[in-house]
Amino acid sequence: QVQLVESGGGLVQAGGSLRLSCAASGRSSSTNAKGWFRQAPGKERECVASISWNGATTYYSDPVQGRFTISRDNAKNTVYLQMDSLKPEDTAVYYCAAGRSPFATMFENGYDYWGQGTQVTVSS
Repeated sequence: QVQLVESGGGLVQAGGSLRLSCAASGRSSSTNAKGWFRQAPGKERECVASISWNGATTYYSDPVQGRFTISRDNAKNTVYLQMDSLKPEDTAVYYCAAGRSPFATMFENGYDYWGQGTQVTVSS
């Protein structure tokens, strides 16, 4: 089992920044890939960023490429999502997920464990 707890969400104006954190604990928490997903009201959950177990490989969705940065600190069992130049369309509940393997993937079926989510609201 892997437990994931997100933090850092909140309300920010368009153009601002937020940094989300996800603290992981449990079995193999530092050797899985990690991903950040989001779900806006009325929309399906989508992966916005993924990182391999050692941080060497990262992937981003097109809408966030160049604005968001995923990183991890395995010594602290924590993964981060730095979000810059935020837009109102980034408003969503953001979820951290732990992958089934060490390799980064943008596919939801590649993840077994999920956090409870943190709300990010970007005002115009």
